[in-house]
Amino acid sequence: MAESFKDLVVWQRAVQMSLEIYKLTSSFPASERFGLTNQLRRASVSVASNIAEGYGKSSRGEYVSFLGHAEAQTAKSRRNLSFRKGCTSARKSPCTRQNLFPTKSAACWLR
Repeated sequence: MAESFKDLVVWQRAVQMSLEIYKLTSSFPASERFGLTNQLRRASVSVASNIAEGYGKSSRGEYVSFLGHAEAQTAKSRRNLSFRKGCTSARKSPCTRQNLFPTKSAACWLR
């Protein structure tokens, strides 16, 4: 097992996803600051936070539970990104790439 959650590729990808979402949402209209922008940013940050918190738990069951929370927040981010078309061009952001989302990696290394 990795020495720190920071060594986990899935955590690194979750952080990268958050950074990309912050960049993307900076171009959203001001009217979305407390709506879609806030939702996307909070959900994306929650993914990496849940991975890190789960890593620090004492049992595998608790760890898996937190990974489930991270997966749910990833799904929320994806869903919220589907609403972005009215805010900015979807093709300009790396957030639209399927491989940016960390969930599949979490499932793979848990096996």
